[in-house]
Amino acid sequence: MKIPCGYRRFMVAAIGLLALAPGALAQQEIASHPLELTFSELDFQPPDGAALRHALGSGTVAYVVEDHALPLVNVTVTIRSGAYTAPAMMQPGVARLAGSQMRAGGTSSLSPSELDEELDFLAAQVRTSIGSTSGSASMNCLVKDLDRCLDLFFEILRQPRYDQERLDLAKSQQLQQMEQRNDDTGGIELREWSRLLYGDSHFSTHATTEVELEAITREDLLAFHAYAIHPGNFIFAISGDVQTAEILAQIEARLSDWSTAEAPGDVPAPAIEPQPGLYLVHKEDVNQGRVSIGHLSTVIDNPDRFALRIMNNILGGGGFTSRILSRVRSDEGLAYSAGSAFGLGTHYEGSFRASFQSRSEAVARATSIVIEEIDRIRNEKVSEEELANAKASFIDTFSRNFASAGQIAGLFAGLELQGRDIGLVSTYRDDMAAVTDDDVLRVAQEYLHPDQLVILAVGNVDDILAGDPDNPEFSLEAMVSGGVTHIPLPDPMTMEYAGR
Repeated sequence: MKIPCGYRRFMVAAIGLLALAPGALAQQEIASHPLELTFSELDFQPPDGAALRHALGSGTVAYVVEDHALPLVNVTVTIRSGAYTAPAMMQPGVARLAGSQMRAGGTSSLSPSELDEELDFLAAQVRTSIGSTSGSASMNCLVKDLDRCLDLFFEILRQPRYDQERLDLAKSQQLQQMEQRNDDTGGIELREWSRLLYGDSHFSTHATTEVELEAITREDLLAFHAYAIHPGNFIFAISGDVQTAEILAQIEARLSDWSTAEAPGDVPAPAIEPQPGLYLVHKEDVNQGRVSIGHLSTVIDNPDRFALRIMNNILGGGGFTSRILSRVRSDEGLAYSAGSAFGLGTHYEGSFRASFQSRSEAVARATSIVIEEIDRIRNEKVSEEELANAKASFIDTFSRNFASAGQIAGLFAGLELQGRDIGLVSTYRDDMAAVTDDDVLRVAQEYLHPDQLVILAVGNVDDILAGDPDNPEFSLEAMVSGGVTHIPLPDPMTMEYAGR
């Protein structure tokens, strides 16, 4: 029999190690079960964000983390701008297109194809985007090409061409995406969930229509860029094979003659209060229902944030150890995945959302289980084991947030964008460790509201409401304190909702 060469090499190496350390295996005590394994305590101290933070002359902030292991440099600019900052006279959708076309549409001196060719020749990557509340521009290149790549990067940021042909192509692609808005139940669920919690008129829930998209012009992109893209809105995260003083000087030189403008205003909060009740979206051609259950939550700087994260981890955020997944999947076999998220909003209240996907006839039963678990965590203390496992899931994985120089710089830049204290990382593990079972019970009672639940189900409504004939005691309509509302699928191009 021919032995693969890879296996032979492995055996030679293993025998060599045994020869170098005779009796080593005999001296090592081998645990009889994985639960008996012991490990030395992790000794990790997070980086000092203040030492990595630098204020440039333009008022721009930069975080620099040196890493000389590879001859690569990463530069990311977080932009304090988004759809919410677009002037009122602009068509919706301008910010998103302005963000993507900064890179795709060429620069004042380079056509899109010329820019593509030069970046490819340099093996450099540049990406740009603008979302609802922030934007981003990133560059990765070899250190030997840093000067030229920085020149290109700043020309993209400062002097985008917004080529008409590339803009037309991007609009055509978006139109194709619009046509598919009602194809996927997952997309429908997230869209309607956001509308139910934050309303139709909030910038974060507005879906650009065909008419709005077609009306966007190249001049609109240039106007938005002039309004929103400037050094006063920039936060730099720089990492890689650089010397801090040198890279800061290079950035400063390229910002020195670029004037800043007024900082963006506060991100507007939604103007509605979600209405509890059952909301149904009928999609006839599916045999499974997607369900979201929840309500508004709180903001990211809430002093109870550590207890809330522990509570949600136990309830549904901790994967296979969480209560919702254990019961809905493992115990009852009603869904492949199920869980919860307690989102902490940066600018306004986030949302608490428990969700699952199950066969249509089992939706009511699975929903009942989720609501039972919400009630249970509000009415009885969690176990010592659950509390310990939840704490460990945050504390023991904390160091992963600092696994690379890029992650470190990006983490502190993100805190800067949120206006938060960058020193909070130094107390994070102690704050998590201090959470008690009393704290978990208290925040569950204060922040989970069974009487305010919004329940959204997307799927074949007739089959979902018919329920399981073997378990007729479960009725979706009987679980809500509000009424039952049927939400029709909108026209994907106009987003107009007609009656079902």
